[in-house]
Order: sequence, then C-alpha cells, then structure tokens
Amino acid sequence: MTSTSRPGPPAPTSTPTSFLAGLGRPVVLAFRQSKALADLFIDTLVAIFRGKVSLRAFADQCFEIGNRSVPFVLITLGVLGFITVFQVAYQIQQILPDFSMLGAAFIQMMCREFAPTITGLMVATRVGSGIAAEIGSMVVTEQVDALRMCNADPVEYLIAPRTLASGLMMVVLTVVGIVSATVTGMLIAKAGYQVPYQTFLKLDLVTTKDVLIGVVKALAYGFAIPVIAGQAGLEARGGSAGVGWATTRAVVNTSFAVIVLDFLVSGLFFVLFDR
Repeated sequence: MTSTSRPGPPAPTSTPTSFLAGLGRPVVLAFRQSKALADLFIDTLVAIFRGKVSLRAFADQCFEIGNRSVPFVLITLGVLGFITVFQVAYQIQQILPDFSMLGAAFIQMMCREFAPTITGLMVATRVGSGIAAEIGSMVVTEQVDALRMCNADPVEYLIAPRTLASGLMMVVLTVVGIVSATVTGMLIAKAGYQVPYQTFLKLDLVTTKDVLIGVVKALAYGFAIPVIAGQAGLEARGGSAGVGWATTRAVVNTSFAVIVLDFLVSGLFFVLFDR
C-alpha cells in the first residue's frame, strides 16, 4: 500500500502591492513623526509666546542645562582649541612661517562654526538624553496622564520651560566655548610657536555676520534639542525598556538635527549674504 503525500500550502509570493507597501511604510512613518514633531514645536512656541512658562521652572532648567554643562563645554572646547591651533600652526610653519593671521582665522572659525556646533552636539548628548529619560519615565509611570487629568498641559509644564532655557543657555555656552578655545589656543601658540598674545587676539577677520551666524546656530540648536528629545520621551512605551529606547532615540535624533541645522543655517546665510 502506497501513501500519497498532499502538497503543502503554496509559498507566499511577492506581489506589487506588498512591494509598494514595503517601500511606503517607512515614508509614512517618517511623515507621521515629522508631523508630530512639527505640532509639538508649534505648541511649544505658542506656550512660550503666551507667557505660560513658569519663571521658577525656567530658572531651574537654566541651571540644569547651562550651569551643569559648563565643565563639559570648557574641557571639550578647550581641548579642541589646543589641538586645532597646534595642528594649523604646524602646517603653517612647514609652508610659510607667518603666524600673523593665525589667531584671527581661528577666532572667526570658532565664532561661526566650531563653537556653536560642537557645543550643540555636547548639549544634545547630555541634555537631550536627560530630557527624554525624565519625560519618558513620567509617561510610563502615568504622571503625564495625571497632569492631563489635572487640566495641566504637559507641553507647557514639561517642554516649554526646557526649550526657552535651552535657547538662552546655548548662546551663553557658545560664548563660554569660544573663550575656552581661544585661551588654550593662545597659550599653545605662545608656548610652541612664540606667537604674541596681542597678535593671536586680533579680530580683523571677525565680522558682524560671523557673530550673527554663531548666534543663530546656537538658538536653532537650543530650541530644537528639547523639542526633539521631549517628543521621544512622550512617545515612550513599555516600562524601562521604552525609556531606554526613548533615550537612545533622543540622542541620535538631536545629534542629527544639529548637523542638519548647521548645514541649513550656513546655506541660508550664504544665499542671503555671500552670493
């Protein structure tokens, strides 16, 4: 007696519909995330302009974002200034041993590019992760739901004070970073290449546009970081694992936003003033 085997179910085949769905799903997800971020940013600006920000919460966040980041920025920008001036001066010495414009070019580069951007990345890693972890913990422990039940807007209570404080403190931290990098660069230029202090501190190349670019970048980073990190925290789900996911997402997204905003602001000023 022979046994006959029945054919199994047909293997799933890829159809044009499933292929298009696979392509469209990331696009739809990115669009939804972008819309949610834009809505949160608009709600935050509305809360700020309506004067809904608590002065006490604003002062607390200024201390948390600004004061606690000062050592981080001082050390990072100081080391960056030390290394940059040393490497540039070494190359100048090999080609044309004229250090008269070394300090002027370095200070200009710090004002318009390095100081705000490096400071923004440092704040994104430290402050962005902290905001996402704190708000994410409040979400998974239902404290945000309790705020809504008490007729308190979480955006006004959690996001707006951090955004306003971050915008102000980013400008202050950028100035601190410029001073730190300039001091260490000046010291290595004097010790290693005998560049006089007054020669290094020349501001011949620094213009109002350079200062304005640095301020606009610092403000853009300062306003973007808390909103992006806050959105990641508000979307945390699933207990401690969700908080960890939100923290990682906040660090990645805020760092990427700093790079993108750096490109956009630089391109905008180039189009408006340099063409």
